[in-house]
Amino acid sequence: MQAIILSGGRGARLSPFTNNCPKGMLKIENKPILEYQLEWLVKYGVGKIIFACGYLSQVIQNYFRDGRKFGVQVDYSIEDEPLGRGGAVKYAWKNFPTNEKVIVTNGDICTGMDLQLAIDAHVEQNLKRGVLATISLFPYKSPYGIVRLNEDGYVIGFDEKRALPYWVNGGIYVFEPGIMDYLPDKGDHEVTTFPVLAQKSLIYGYKSMDFWKGIDTIKDLNEFSVECKNLESVK
Repeated sequence: MQAIILSGGRGARLSPFTNNCPKGMLKIENKPILEYQLEWLVKYGVGKIIFACGYLSQVIQNYFRDGRKFGVQVDYSIEDEPLGRGGAVKYAWKNFPTNEKVIVTNGDICTGMDLQLAIDAHVEQNLKRGVLATISLFPYKSPYGIVRLNEDGYVIGFDEKRALPYWVNGGIYVFEPGIMDYLPDKGDHEVTTFPVLAQKSLIYGYKSMDFWKGIDTIKDLNEFSVECKNLESVK
C-alpha cells in the first residue's frame, strides 16, 4: 500500500516556530508531527510514502532520508513552485504505479483512526457505486464550553467542548487512480475536485469516532502533547 503525505505548508499561524522549520517537523514530546503520522501509516501496512514537499523540504529529507530507519520506503516530491494541495497530489502520484489506490493525508494532523476500516469502507463503496474518493470524517467539537438552559432560562448544566451534530473533513483520503482526471495541475482538491465528485456521487464520507487532532496553533500542539502523555500512561 502507498501513501502521499502533504507536507509543503508553511504553518504561518505557528510562526515564529515555523520560520526555520516546516510545520510538520514541529516536535511534540520530542517527535515531529510527521513521524507520528508515518508510524500510523506503517502500522496499517503502508510500504511506501511520498512526502509532497515545498517549504524547507531539506529539513524533512534530512530527518527521514530513505525511510529505512522507520521501516518504510520514503521518497520526496519537491515542488519548484507552490502547486496547492490538489496539484501536489497529482505531481507526487507519478512516483507510484498508476493502477493502485493511494492513501493521502494532510501533514498537519495526528490521529489514531483505524485506517483499515476506512479502506474497507472505500473498497465496498467503490465496488457498489464506483466512488473515486473516500474522505474520513470526524465529529465537530465546539471550541468552547456549552451552557445548557431549561425553558425558563435557568442554567441546568455545562458541557465542555462537546461534539456538535456536524462532521468535519479530517484530511485523510483514499483515492482511486481515476481521480487523477479530476485533480488540478495547480489548486486545492477540496475546492476544485471534491465538489465535482460530490455532484456525480463519486465521493464517500467515512465517519470515525477515533482520536483525531488538526495542528494549527500552539494550543493544538499543547493539547496533543497532553494526549500523548495520557496514551503513554495507559500502556
